[in-house]
Amino acid sequence: MQNKIIMLLLIAIILIVVLSGCADLIQYQYSKEIQQVGFWYGLWHGMIMPVSFVISLFNDQVAVYAIYNNGAWYNFGFLLGLSMSIGGGSTASAKKTKFRRC
Repeated sequence: MQNKIIMLLLIAIILIVVLSGCADLIQYQYSKEIQQVGFWYGLWHGMIMPVSFVISLFNDQVAVYAIYNNGAWYNFGFLLGLSMSIGGGSTASAKKTKFRRC
């Protein structure tokens, strides 16, 4: 039992470290050659948002949301990726209660 907990903790730490390298940097917003990002970047930014949020608290160069996006498709991808990373509705739908008759 204790080995399983240690293994899960180790996997979580490794995932956090790997995903923290993918956090979006703000320096691109000041560039002269700004390329707008779309759905796929929004999806990726949504999936790494929990990690980017924590890093953005300590580093001013990391952004949670790309301000140089193309609008609705980026927003849709961001929300879809965010719901994938935090579990979406799957945790609520997985809980089934058993009713007892009195």
